[in-house]
Amino acid sequence: MDKSPHTLVLGGAKSGKSAYALALGEDYIKKSAMPGAKGLFIATAQALDDEMAAKIKAHKATRGSEWETLEEPINISAAIIDAQETYPVIVVDCLTLWLSNLMGLSIANVKQRVDDLVDALMLVKTPVVMVSNELGLGLAPESALARRFRDEAGGLHQALLKVCTNVFFLVAGLPLKLK
Repeated sequence: MDKSPHTLVLGGAKSGKSAYALALGEDYIKKSAMPGAKGLFIATAQALDDEMAAKIKAHKATRGSEWETLEEPINISAAIIDAQETYPVIVVDCLTLWLSNLMGLSIANVKQRVDDLVDALMLVKTPVVMVSNELGLGLAPESALARRFRDEAGGLHQALLKVCTNVFFLVAGLPLKLK
C-alpha cells in the first residue's frame, strides 16, 4: 500500500466508478489485519424522489456483506474522522452528490467544506476511496448555477489531489491511472 492511502476515482455517469472503488476497498479489507473486518461505505445520496430511491436500492444491492453503510449527505468529514479506527477502509460515494447537497442547502462557503474534507483526510491514516463525477469535459452549461456547480466540482477535485496518492479516471469500466 502507498504511503498516502487515499484514492480519488473520477469518471462520467455509469462509467464504472462505484464498482471500481468497491473493488479497491475490498482489496484493503482482504489485506487488513482486523479479524472479520468490514469496510465502511459512506453514501451521500438522498432519496428525494422515486427514481433516486430506486437507484439507491440498486446501488445497495451491489455491495456485499463486507460493507456497512452510513448515509451521510452533508458531514462526511466528521464521518470519516469518526470511523477511521473502526474500519480498514472507507469508501465515499459520491462527492458530486455531496457537493449538490451542500449547494442545495445554500451552504454559502462550499470551499470551507472542501477544505475541511482535505484537512480530515490529512489526519486520517485509514485508506479513503472517494468517487466523483468529472463534469468539465463537455460544453459550458447554459445556466449560471450549473456553471458554478461544474466549477465547484473542478475545485474539489483539484483540492483532493493534495491528499490523494492515487487518482483514476474511468471510461467504460476501464481505469486510467492519472496519479
